[in-house]
Amino acid sequence: VRLVESGGGLVQAGGSLRLSCVASGSTFSIKGMGWYRQAPGMERELVAAITSGGGSTNYADDVKGRFTISRDNVKNTMYLQMNSLKPEDTAVYYCYVTLAPCTPYSGCSRWGQGTQVTVSS
Repeated sequence: VRLVESGGGLVQAGGSLRLSCVASGSTFSIKGMGWYRQAPGMERELVAAITSGGGSTNYADDVKGRFTISRDNVKNTMYLQMNSLKPEDTAVYYCYVTLAPCTPYSGCSRWGQGTQVTVSS
């Protein structure tokens, strides 16, 4: 499975961005999906996650009410709608998926290459 993110960029505080993560390859094996972010000098942290059918989501406390995660399993695409952006949202955003079935050899998860989001004050 290969993941490619897009949609990052520079936006003013209060603005919006929509990130996309397109999966290719053995997409039938994709189960949970999520977005993580990593700011300079900080650890990577979970932003939002969504179950395989899209019926359940969870969010980091500081993005609740501002960000919305969704997925389109027909298009093999996951989205992150980010509204009311703040300078502290500035980070590289990564797409993440869990896979099943999987083996220790094939790996049970994948990461995208990341997309930069910069929010100016």
